[in-house]
Amino acid sequence: MPVAEPGDAAPEATAETDTAPEKTVESETEAEAAEAGTEPEAGDGTESEAAEAGTEPEAADRTEPESEAAAAVGTETQAAAAVGTEAAVDADDAGAGSESVPVPEDGPRPRRRGWAAWSGRLRERRQAWRDAHPTASSALSIGVTVLCAVLVIAALVMPNSLVGFGPSKFLRIPSEGVIAAAVALVLPRRPRIVLAVVFGVVLGALTLINFMDMGFYEYLGRNFNPVLDWSLLSDAESYLEDTLGRTATVAVSVSAVVLLLLLFVLLALATVRLSNLLARHPGRATRGTLIAGVVWITCSSFGLQGFNGVPLASDRTAVALKVRSQQVRDTLRDEADFRKVAKVDAFGNTPPDQLLTSLRGKDVVFTFIESYGRSAIEDPIEAPGVDNTLAVRTQALAKAGYHAKSGWLTSATYGGSSWLGHSTTMSGLWVSNQQRYRTVMASDHLSITKAFQKTGDFDTVGVMPGIQKGWPEQSYYGLDKVYNAFQLGYKGPKFSWSTMPDQYALQQFQDRVHSKKPADGKSRMSFLILTSSHQPWAPIPKMVPWDQLGDGSVFNAIQKAGNKASDVIADTTKSRQEYGKSVQYSVTALTEWLERYGNDNTVLVFLGDHQPIARVSGNHASRDVPISIVAKDPKVLDAIDSWNWTDGLRPAHNAPVWKMSAFRDKFLAAYGSTPHPKTN
Repeated sequence: MPVAEPGDAAPEATAETDTAPEKTVESETEAEAAEAGTEPEAGDGTESEAAEAGTEPEAADRTEPESEAAAAVGTETQAAAAVGTEAAVDADDAGAGSESVPVPEDGPRPRRRGWAAWSGRLRERRQAWRDAHPTASSALSIGVTVLCAVLVIAALVMPNSLVGFGPSKFLRIPSEGVIAAAVALVLPRRPRIVLAVVFGVVLGALTLINFMDMGFYEYLGRNFNPVLDWSLLSDAESYLEDTLGRTATVAVSVSAVVLLLLLFVLLALATVRLSNLLARHPGRATRGTLIAGVVWITCSSFGLQGFNGVPLASDRTAVALKVRSQQVRDTLRDEADFRKVAKVDAFGNTPPDQLLTSLRGKDVVFTFIESYGRSAIEDPIEAPGVDNTLAVRTQALAKAGYHAKSGWLTSATYGGSSWLGHSTTMSGLWVSNQQRYRTVMASDHLSITKAFQKTGDFDTVGVMPGIQKGWPEQSYYGLDKVYNAFQLGYKGPKFSWSTMPDQYALQQFQDRVHSKKPADGKSRMSFLILTSSHQPWAPIPKMVPWDQLGDGSVFNAIQKAGNKASDVIADTTKSRQEYGKSVQYSVTALTEWLERYGNDNTVLVFLGDHQPIARVSGNHASRDVPISIVAKDPKVLDAIDSWNWTDGLRPAHNAPVWKMSAFRDKFLAAYGSTPHPKTN
């Protein structure tokens, strides 16, 4: 009897071939295909093949001996074929892709149990349904195959950015699909299925990373780093919980996990089904693959484009794999390189008595305003209100005896990860990712704040209303005391992500820190991080009389009357408008505090940590943030006269722009610090 090779067409019947063994071999092939979750691989023009191809079976493929043999055996042959199917599946499992084992024609057959029995019954029912509904079965099979092809092609050509996202991005010919089809045609059955599963899983992983890129570009202005950025997912979950509530966050998280698992499973099943289809029709599949390859080469060579100027020839997945592998190598190499950079410090060996000599006796306050970027000052929607606030507050401070100079810094981060902006400014190192941040926090590289502590002439205090857990960074920043969100006595409502209004946090800073003189005649350096301008910018606090702040309960009515975060998030224009209002609030609260509680020795340095997300600042916005130094003592501003900054709180469009990492050395040098380099 002829032996059927897996993945080959079933041998045609001959006059010398017995009817029952022939049916058994066909049943073996059907069982193999059924076990793989596909139609049987047959090359003899069966009805199922014809239905899959959408044509009638050719009469020439049905020889007269076949018809006569089928008529002779009748029901007896069907029973033999059914038994042969189970035996063929067992033989296939035992042979692991080798030649099919002939089924004994008589003798007892072992009964299958557990999963094998269940899957056998399922195949029988499926086959029975196909026999009873041939037209519907054919249409369903073709429809599922088309959906599988669409899913795989979409995954192969899927872009990783929402910019220009549309149908034209998917109407392309993926080179990876052509190559995969060619490989599938030459592989035996089992290696082909294994490769198809692996291919589907890889496509699922790349699709996941594409989705992650979309989110990161939208919020952080960069792509997703698969080595470093998984830790940020917990921060994203916390943000969602603060913005949308616990129930909605759990629902979103569970849905995301389910969809992710479904994505991997569907892509793996789709690639297996398509590979089996190619193997069942090797002739047509080979011709189609050659045609697709020639078309791809032609489109690529001549640069042919489809809708919206998108190239028809795509190698998107291959390029993505190359870029990701290079990104992983660069990230791993950067860790070692940056560790060496962090050991070099121009002021690392500077003696305490040669640090910040020009600020001895001053009351210095460093303040970061969340998401305070260039867009707030220059965007046509956000700028009018913010610019007016800056002008009004500049005049108010001038009446109180304060003067200011302002410039621009280019932040190391964008849209989020505020701690990268804080550490870059204070350390003088370009801290652009989480890995670098951990390296800096574990180092002894001198920060501006720690330089004040090192002098021995300053008490150093931090007020961090956004900190709601342990904060080991306190040691690196050289802060003697830190007040977190739970240590400021706030009893009012949260404003989305922000734990308390900036005005309340500043009043607590005044009551707990600034109003009290340091011991031993020291001066004080304070480090504040304000949060009211944090996305989603709804609801936004309003200024209340300073003497009515109390424990913060006064904000209950303001919070209830404010916008809902979900409404603002869904509307880009409204997000931009509300962002501008939040910056106006934060700037007003800070400068009113200075006007109300500052003294002749107060020096205020305030700046943004990063630009707002791309949906607010624009897809091609810079990373620049404004920075201002405010003081009554004219010597403080005279010391930075060579910086050519703009007078007032609003930096001019063409004011100097420095990298944020350059600020530390310039600030230390301007205020009396002498460099004594440290090289290891």
